[in-house]
Amino acid sequence: MPSTSGALDRALGRRDLTAFAINRVIGAGIFGIPAVLYAGVGPWSVAAFVLAGLAVSLITLCFAEVGSSFRDTGGPYLYAYSTFGPLAGFEVGWLMWVTQLGGFATVTNLFVNYVGWFVPSATSGLPRILIVATLVGCLAVANVLGVRRAARINNILTLGKLVPLALFVIVGVFFIAPVRLALAGTPTAAAMSGAVLVAVYAFSGFEVLGVPSGEIEDPARSIPFALLAGLGVVAVIYVGVQVVAIGTLPELATSARPLADAADRIVGRAGATVMVAGALLSTLGVSHAILLAAGRMPFAMAERRQLPAAIAAVHPVYRTPYVGLIVSATGMALFTLATTFTSALTITVGLRVIIYLVTCAALPVLRRQPGRARAPFRVPAGDLVALVSMLTCIGLLAMRPWAESRQLAIVLVLGIAVWAACAAAVRRGSSTGKAGPGPGGAT
Repeated sequence: MPSTSGALDRALGRRDLTAFAINRVIGAGIFGIPAVLYAGVGPWSVAAFVLAGLAVSLITLCFAEVGSSFRDTGGPYLYAYSTFGPLAGFEVGWLMWVTQLGGFATVTNLFVNYVGWFVPSATSGLPRILIVATLVGCLAVANVLGVRRAARINNILTLGKLVPLALFVIVGVFFIAPVRLALAGTPTAAAMSGAVLVAVYAFSGFEVLGVPSGEIEDPARSIPFALLAGLGVVAVIYVGVQVVAIGTLPELATSARPLADAADRIVGRAGATVMVAGALLSTLGVSHAILLAAGRMPFAMAERRQLPAAIAAVHPVYRTPYVGLIVSATGMALFTLATTFTSALTITVGLRVIIYLVTCAALPVLRRQPGRARAPFRVPAGDLVALVSMLTCIGLLAMRPWAESRQLAIVLVLGIAVWAACAAAVRRGSSTGKAGPGPGGAT
């Protein structure tokens, strides 16, 4: 049976996708991570951002080539499904969805915390529940009402978060004390690798860029461009923010809100207020971008008969996967209310690296897959880049604490159980004539 992706509205242009990449990667982390990095390795934290950017750039190149070969909705789920089979595909789709739930809960809880800067009573009890419910409801409606409208909102929120960060860097460079950037001693390998791992997390989020491929005007060209251009913008901002934070805030290592504190020191209370407002816009923007991608994951899996057929429904007027969006929004609201910023954060980091590993492994396999056309975007020395990227991912996973590795294993096993249950349900539906849409086109 044909893919239902054809019913979606291909309305996302290159500019929209680049804004989506920037919005999805620059989250709330940059408003707190500078302090964590500086506490670990001091001024070497700038180098940690640079090393993390180099590692992520190799992984991004793999995503660019693999993503340019697909036109349907699904992103890494579809890449794994087409390359390694249904079980691997379902596991990656499951990990993607869980990661998006955890990521949404992380930034939404942080959004509530920043609201508490203005209204302290908003961070707990009924006010917190109302804020979360209102936020999720508004974002769900905006996404259901059409991808064009969702893209415009995303573009506005992306600009809204870039302005305060750019002002922080441009104004802050005139207040830097160069002595604070001097490298004193060399951090241990363990400390530096830990700092790089934290910095890699700050770059995460780009993996969802190919998920809405069924709604991108020219995915073969737009995905590689948006991935690489977005990474370049993000890297410049991150390095600039870290340099200014180190050079202007002596107590950076112990600051709970480092950018707000640094802005307060540079231009006073007004500067701190601008940075808190920027953090609110940043968390709101990332929440919107997460739902945009996450709502399309159940849709893509239902297209391939791996979830109930009803989830693959497309709205007849707005041409959006509205059931998948509603399912994801409901899960996000519940997950957010059941977690805190810290607990949600620990769930997502390792899962993302597994998704990176599988997509990088797909590159050399797809290059040799019989009957598959040459990828429109081809990475020079792609096999070597994929190998280095895979080794980097394995190294990042090996650095995870044992407790978190056990948590990853539990999520993986749970995914297999969910896959088996869904496969049984789909088989029962097929036997009664209620099968979902077919696998659809892979390319």
